[in-house]
Amino acid sequence: MSRETAGESALELAAKRLERAVSALEQRLQGGHAERGDLFAAAPPGAELAAELERARTRERELEAAGAEASAALGRAISEIRAALNGAGAVES
Repeated sequence: MSRETAGESALELAAKRLERAVSALEQRLQGGHAERGDLFAAAPPGAELAAELERARTRERELEAAGAEASAALGRAISEIRAALNGAGAVES
């Protein structure tokens, strides 16, 4: 029975160590700051996602502006082609 008691004690000690480690991790995550060299020293996942979202929105605005410029250029080209065709048709008639 002493082996079971010793085993239970070791299991209980391990469980307590695990609880303390989880508690310390939760406190660090709630605090928003990790100690230097810590596993979580990088930006929190939410901050990284927010930065990625901002980059995507910036890129979206750039693409929209480029699309508007291309559309305007196509509109001008169509107008010039129509004018040239109308002018050529008037000369031939």
